[in-house]
Amino acid sequence: MSRPAFIEENRSLASFTSWLVGGPADYFCLPSNEKEIQQAWSWALQKQIPVIFLGGGTNVLISDKGVEGLVIGLKNFSGVSGESVVEQDGKKILRFAALAGTSKMELLKIFLKHKLAPALFLAGLPGDVGGGVVMNAGVAEALSPREFGEIVHSIEVVKDPVAWQPQVFADDEVQWTYRHSRGWQPGLVTRVHFSWPYEVDADVLVKVREANRVRFSKQPLDKPSCGSVFVNPVGHKAAQLIDRCGLKGFQIGDAQVSLKHANFIVNLGQARAAEISQVIEHVKRTVQDKEAVELQTEVVRLGRW
Repeated sequence: MSRPAFIEENRSLASFTSWLVGGPADYFCLPSNEKEIQQAWSWALQKQIPVIFLGGGTNVLISDKGVEGLVIGLKNFSGVSGESVVEQDGKKILRFAALAGTSKMELLKIFLKHKLAPALFLAGLPGDVGGGVVMNAGVAEALSPREFGEIVHSIEVVKDPVAWQPQVFADDEVQWTYRHSRGWQPGLVTRVHFSWPYEVDADVLVKVREANRVRFSKQPLDKPSCGSVFVNPVGHKAAQLIDRCGLKGFQIGDAQVSLKHANFIVNLGQARAAEISQVIEHVKRTVQDKEAVELQTEVVRLGRW
C-alpha cells in the first residue's frame, strides 16, 4: 500500500497546539472524513509506524524534537448532525451528534440557541469533542452540568482501522472520573452523541456573557497557553498553592507562570516546549517542597523527549 497523497512529511505541529510550540511530525495529515482516516491509519499499521491522534491541541505539549510516526490531526474531521428534540418518558430532550474534531464552540452555539444549561460550562472549555471525552473536560465552578460526561449519551469508538466497525459505548458504560474517562480504550473516538433535558433557561445567554467576562478578567486568554496546567489536588486549588509559593511570573525563556492566573503557563512569544516543560517541573518541585503537595498535570507530552 503506497502512502496516501494527503499525508505530508516533516510537518511542523506548533500551529496545531494552543501553546504554539513543538517540532515536526515524521508524517502528518488532516483527514476530513472517515475514509481518509481509515486510509492513513491502515497505511501506518501496514508500515508498522506509530500513530498518534491529535485533537484540538489544548492539553498537549509536543517536543521540540518532533514526533515519531504518523500524526493524524482531527481538526477537519468535524460536523454536527441529527439535532432534534425528542420525547422520552413524557419529557423533552435535545439530542444531536458531533464528529470528534468538532470544536466545543459548536456545541456551545447549539445549547445557546436552545437556551439550555450546558452552554454555561461549555463557554469555558477550549478544544474539541474527542478531547472532551478523553479527559472528561470540565470547569471548577459549581455548575450543573460541569463535566463532559454529564452531557454525553453515547460514544462511537473505532478499534480496527481495516474493519472500521464503530463500537458504541453508552454513557453508563464509560467510567467518568475527574479529568479522565476509561472503559472504552484502546481506539479512536470518532463520534459523540449528546443528550440534555429540554428545560429552557431564558437567562443563559446573560449568564454566559458574565462568565466570559469573569474568565477574561482572571485568566490570560490573550496569550497562548493550554488552559489550566495542573489538576486540583484533593482539598486544594492548584492556582492557590502555586501563588502561595510566589511563583507567579516565574519564567524560563519565553515560558512564564502567568501573572494573572498561577495555574496557567503562557508563551510570551518565542517559548520552546523544553522551556515550558522546565517551568512545569520547577513548579511541581517548589510546591512539593513548600506545601508538601504533589501536583499532577493535565498535560500530555508527545514526541521525542
